[in-house]
Amino acid sequence: MADLTTQSSGTTTPAPGLRGSIGVTGIVFLVVAAAAPLTAIGGALPVMFAIGNGPGVPAAYLLVAAVLLLFSVGYAAMSRHVVDAGAFYSYVTAGLGRVTGTGAAGLALLTYSAIQAGVYGLAGVTTGGLVTKYGGPDLPWWTWSGILLLLVAILGYRNIEVGTKVLSLLIVLEVGIVAVVSVAVLVQGGADGINLTSFTPDAFSTGSPGIGVMFAVASFVGFEATAIYGEEARDPKRSVAKATYLAVILIGVFYALASWAMVLAVGTDKVQGAAAENTAGLVFAVAGEYVGGAASDLMEILLLTSLFAALLAFHSAIARYLFSLGRQGSAPSALARSHARHGSPHIGSLVQTASAAVVVAAFALAGADPVLQLFTWMSGLATLGVLVLMILVSVAVLVFFARGDTDSRLWHTRIAPVLGGLGLCAVAWLVLTNFTTLIGGSTNLALLFEGVVILFFAAGTLIAARRHSSPPGV
Repeated sequence: MADLTTQSSGTTTPAPGLRGSIGVTGIVFLVVAAAAPLTAIGGALPVMFAIGNGPGVPAAYLLVAAVLLLFSVGYAAMSRHVVDAGAFYSYVTAGLGRVTGTGAAGLALLTYSAIQAGVYGLAGVTTGGLVTKYGGPDLPWWTWSGILLLLVAILGYRNIEVGTKVLSLLIVLEVGIVAVVSVAVLVQGGADGINLTSFTPDAFSTGSPGIGVMFAVASFVGFEATAIYGEEARDPKRSVAKATYLAVILIGVFYALASWAMVLAVGTDKVQGAAAENTAGLVFAVAGEYVGGAASDLMEILLLTSLFAALLAFHSAIARYLFSLGRQGSAPSALARSHARHGSPHIGSLVQTASAAVVVAAFALAGADPVLQLFTWMSGLATLGVLVLMILVSVAVLVFFARGDTDSRLWHTRIAPVLGGLGLCAVAWLVLTNFTTLIGGSTNLALLFEGVVILFFAAGTLIAARRHSSPPGV
């Protein structure tokens, strides 16, 4: 890789790597921001109550967190040997080879691009609703999505530490309001007193537990991005592992406790029916009842900041994937340039902004519903994609450590990766059997999206295979 040289004009040349000095806390904030906790609690949770396993949702969150912790053991062990902004792509490449790894890269770009485009739809509607509520102009949802896209582009172009500072503040606020509401419910005893029914096997098996688990996985999308920021961490061999464990534990515990508080607030026997009657407003109604109208209004505003934080986090992740692909020769070399002053993957950032604008514009021109179609469809596609990626990484971890003596820890390199991989396969089966419900569409649409996942992986492998067989210099 070529050295970075700063020209007097301020232009950039190919960089050896990204620059930054973020620590464990900064990485965790970036990952938690991608998980968008208030979006999950305010948006996905009532849906899980209504069509999933009702009062057993908190147990579904803990189950998924346990599976992801097992996956994280091998993932964290791998981070000590592979430090690259490509994360999944780089890990699969190290274990299973360049062809399979590039296939994983194609799938990763599809996954993160899909979820980010979907969030733009939801964020546009949320912004428009808040603006009109407080007396502002009633503009099309895509207008607000465009404004948010511009703000994300500006922050994403700069050094990662700038984005981290913004995300840190937003995450503290959104987690804080959910914590206040949850504590208020517990202090006041909920609707029928405090109980642990939500964590029993009977509660977990209520209704459709498969759908509950499926939505729980969707709520975690983004946690695995810890390794993407390895090059910009102060101590990547330790920071990535710590940040991964912390992110999974914090997200899992937060979701489980917050969802348990919501169950108690409405009543164990009544939560499923209440969520079906008032899916969009359930959480805000609980905030208003137990804390006050001001808390409900604040939560609506912080839902928007939660969405913005997720947009910025996914933007940063995609830009770094593009940087890694460019540096490895699997994408145009211009993507492997880092900014002379910011040390950021600014070309990848610009490309990501353009691609997001194209997807959002396509849905807007087609007259599609920004929530029921853009957000729901893209979220389902991303959930399936990230599960396939994690299964590939689990296999790659096993192969990588099996062919060398770089790490002799049996639990970290054999047992946990196997258990985590099996757990992910079980979850993937649940997602596939309920995929039509997840995307809120038809069976044909579900098959189309499943085909898209296969297509992007195959395209990546074909590109790598063709590059491997080309004459030198081509």
